[in-house]
Amino acid sequence: MSIKIESLPYDQRLERFIMLESHAFFSKMVDQLVEFAEYDPELADGIKWLDEQAQKKGVTFYDMVFEVLYKHDVNAKAKDWLKTRN
Repeated sequence: MSIKIESLPYDQRLERFIMLESHAFFSKMVDQLVEFAEYDPELADGIKWLDEQAQKKGVTFYDMVFEVLYKHDVNAKAKDWLKTRN
């Protein structure tokens, strides 16, 4: 008995397209957040702080927002894991 596994060929163009779409979505989301900060002083302060941190690290504002959101997500998942492991 033999098992034949077929896979679709890897398409780098599709991967690039998905990455560009994701980047565009993220950038638009951050842009809208910055625009909304005009009406929310607390959000505006947070955005100013993020911008200062980005400048200190020598990264773009978008990279800094991504880093903060990523760390938040990782920490939230770690807390959930700790709650459910017992």
